[in-house]
Amino acid sequence: MPIVVGVIVRKIRDKIYADTGRFDLRLNDKVIVGTEHGIEVGIVCENEKNIENGKDSIGKIFRKVTDEDKKKIAENEIKNEKICKTVSQKVADHKLDMKLTCVQYTFDHSKLFIYYTSETRVDFRELIKDLGHILKTRIQMVQIGVRDESKIIGGIGTCGQVLCCQSFLRNFNSVTIDMAKEQELSLNTTKLSGICGRLMCCIVYENDSYRDIKKNLPEIGTTIYTPEGKAKLAAIDCIREMVTVEFDKKSFKFFTVKQIQDVNKEGK
Repeated sequence: MPIVVGVIVRKIRDKIYADTGRFDLRLNDKVIVGTEHGIEVGIVCENEKNIENGKDSIGKIFRKVTDEDKKKIAENEIKNEKICKTVSQKVADHKLDMKLTCVQYTFDHSKLFIYYTSETRVDFRELIKDLGHILKTRIQMVQIGVRDESKIIGGIGTCGQVLCCQSFLRNFNSVTIDMAKEQELSLNTTKLSGICGRLMCCIVYENDSYRDIKKNLPEIGTTIYTPEGKAKLAAIDCIREMVTVEFDKKSFKFFTVKQIQDVNKEGK
């Protein structure tokens, strides 16, 4: 079994496994790696481990990125921007119903990835023929979703921080409006949506905590026992793990979730 590390490649931040060879690699090391698509630049995202040879191809680490490699990477970025304009013009010429996100050459220029979004299936065969004649390289069209588009382009979220998908989030979890209801958030989809137009990924982060706390408490409006007698459950603050209860004559008091749970278990 080969010793491999997880490596992030390309703008879409795909993760592959690559044979470490003789190199001692650490997280976030930039490397030159051979993949099924050619020679690419990658970032180590997962520590060494043994892996069985299977259906998925395993890349090969050639070296850590050198100063000379950094110069070529910078040159490739300039070339990507230039080629992007060419591709965009050709998309317009062919009147294709697609939105170009970006393009990216492999490190050795043996292949060009073209990332795009579209609501429909696009027949880009003539586009590839046209671009192949001009660019003299292999071309792979990659249709992505709007969340992947935000991951590639990046930006600042409503929280004032760099988008999660661009900074650390590897996989997209399903986000539903029921999660927002669980957390008693405003159901205004405009406020709940991220730059991509989909429900914000961060709605998932605390949902399990809300669910775990609430599953051991009755519904709001229910009469419960408190350390000071019976009262109506008025509100639950899952972040602070506190509840607000209402006694007679509109008298409100606060208790911890644990206090309420302990008293109701005893049935006092």
